[in-house]
Amino acid sequence: MMMGSEMLRGIRPATTAGSRDAYVTLVTNADYAMGATALARSIGLTGSHADIVVLFTCGVDAEALDPLVALGCRMVEVEHLPLSEDFNQRHARGNLHATAPFTKGRKPAFHSPLDNFCKLRLWQLIDYKACIFIDADAIVLKNIDKLFDYPEFSAAPNVYESLADFHRLNSGVFVAQPSLATFEAMLKTLDQPGVFWRRTDQTFLESFFPDWHGLPVFMNMLQYVWFNLPELWEWKNVSVLHYQYEKPWEIDHPKAAALKPLIDLWQAYYSGEGIPEIGALANPAKTEAA
Repeated sequence: MMMGSEMLRGIRPATTAGSRDAYVTLVTNADYAMGATALARSIGLTGSHADIVVLFTCGVDAEALDPLVALGCRMVEVEHLPLSEDFNQRHARGNLHATAPFTKGRKPAFHSPLDNFCKLRLWQLIDYKACIFIDADAIVLKNIDKLFDYPEFSAAPNVYESLADFHRLNSGVFVAQPSLATFEAMLKTLDQPGVFWRRTDQTFLESFFPDWHGLPVFMNMLQYVWFNLPELWEWKNVSVLHYQYEKPWEIDHPKAAALKPLIDLWQAYYSGEGIPEIGALANPAKTEAA
């Protein structure tokens, strides 16, 4: 069993905590730093007083992180988890995409599956009572501070193609309670001989927390709902908009035309200019019943 000080290795906070609760995101390259900038600005506009913590890996250029520092984020440098070479090989981008290809959408070139496991370092942030993790490719459209009082592990379902997917977890938004004991248990469970987590942290967390608590889809509205399940989309209800697969800062990606209203909204949050009244936005055209 590791001692407490050993379990805090691999994280280097630049400042002390300013709150007992925190929004947490992960930045592993300059692209996700752009995403996190829009995310941090969106959280700030909701009036939340919780800390905004950015976990970032050492390969991210300091210049890319400057906008996050300017927005008052608490910067915490993190190392990749101490995983075996076999584990790293199985989950490297080329091997993972070949073994478990993404057939529903396109992952951008800067997507590195192994980076996703750095999310687990959230459980080392023991100066916080509760954390809401949000992927850097998301924006928050209304105050969701009430989730800090929700139990661990709460997450929204991975619904974007079919209503049959409500039993599947999406790890783009979740509620957690930092704990070194939990983090140690995760490390022991994560890297077992031959194990393969086909959707990295998402599959692992669903397995580690089999009795996870479901949040409404509006707490993690996946962008593909816009054209696959438009009957679920009501702007007045959407709390978090998650740009899974193609990213809104990519130029002319394959779904750009279909997702233009969502891309325009992200661009407004990223620039901080022309942010519209969310409830006044037009909902997608509903699919006619057969």
